[in-house]
Amino acid sequence: MPTSPSPSSSSQHDLARAPGYRQLLRTPGVWAFVLPGFAARQPFAMLTISMVLLVEHTTGSYGTAGAVAAVTGVAMAVCAPRGGRLADRFGQRAVLIPGIALHAASVGALVALGLAHAPAWALFAAAVPTGATVPQIGPMVRSRWAVALAGPSARPSPLMQTAAAFESVTDEFTFVIGPVLATALCTGVHPAAGLIAEATLTLAGGSLFAAQRRTAPRPHRTAAGSDSHHGSALSVPGVRALVIAFLGIGAVFGGMQVSITAFTQEAGHPGLSGVVYGTFAAGNMLAGVAYGAVTWRRSPRRRLLAGYAALTLACVPLWAVQALPVLGALGLVVGLCIAPALITGYTLVDALVPAATRTEAFTWLTGAVALGQAAAVTVAGLLADHAGSHAGFTVPLTGTAVAFVMLAVLRGHLVPTPRGTIAVGAIGHRRAVTVD
Repeated sequence: MPTSPSPSSSSQHDLARAPGYRQLLRTPGVWAFVLPGFAARQPFAMLTISMVLLVEHTTGSYGTAGAVAAVTGVAMAVCAPRGGRLADRFGQRAVLIPGIALHAASVGALVALGLAHAPAWALFAAAVPTGATVPQIGPMVRSRWAVALAGPSARPSPLMQTAAAFESVTDEFTFVIGPVLATALCTGVHPAAGLIAEATLTLAGGSLFAAQRRTAPRPHRTAAGSDSHHGSALSVPGVRALVIAFLGIGAVFGGMQVSITAFTQEAGHPGLSGVVYGTFAAGNMLAGVAYGAVTWRRSPRRRLLAGYAALTLACVPLWAVQALPVLGALGLVVGLCIAPALITGYTLVDALVPAATRTEAFTWLTGAVALGQAAAVTVAGLLADHAGSHAGFTVPLTGTAVAFVMLAVLRGHLVPTPRGTIAVGAIGHRRAVTVD
């Protein structure tokens, strides 16, 4: 439940009186990476649905289209943490510049193979580098927020929860725009137009973001006796628990995307798939706006469990939907339940890991979402081919239910180790406290 924390200093008193986005966006220097970061992450929201529409058009199979998209997601999930670790060690620009060039080239190869009606194995082969080189703009922006909000003591700022909410809103705003734009291009211009636009925007947006060098975190090169002498972020038990949990969120994204596309196709309105999915993303965005403006008394661990319970319940009626307006309304509800889980998970991971592995930790969560999405796209695509879109909608329910159970079992790992930090999501504590 929301509450107003007791101030422990004049600065914290200001935060208590005016928590939220206005305070956050007045942080010096943040606009230098917020705007380029928004432009650079837009292509990612277009990638999966553009790929599904192109491959389905050239092969006639949602199963094949889902499998190709799944290969892309798996490749991203496997390679993203390695890219995040390299960014922590050598700097974001050093990883981003070659990455966006390779990604654009890989997408171009995939488009060429698809239009040439190449065999499925060739599409799978091209999907691997396409996913492996997806620019990890979201984790990089989140790392820049952590640096911008760090005080003289380098302790996590009480505004990190608001920053996590802001990033969730930004991500979902791109998913309101991206699927609609990709669907319009693929159905109204050319089946390959969505992927071509994705590659073009990746080059332009990624280059613009990489040029913002002043706001980038400093590299943490491994050296004897240095603070950057750390193992992988995945060695932290809490990060592993969150990775498992975020697989469920990926299952919701992937299952919804393919099943909505199949549902609108069955209903005779294929052009509305982007609109319906955009409604789902809009729910996530609206919930993120509200969630980030509230100071919470409940611990992040309890809020995470409550968020997953609500998400599981929201997915229950999807398989029984018969009309597009009802699907849009239920998609909105599901979206409303995603933001609290995402925001709390990203806030928690910042408190669980040292600064030297922060970008890598964020990419593990992003990669988990991609991996869950890949599995869901594959399974939902096969179910839609053989049993219709209603069967595909069982995938989001199954994925989030399994993730909720696993999260409940592993909840003991979601307690930050004492390191003189402020409790995440609780403004006004001077000393380190445990959550829950």
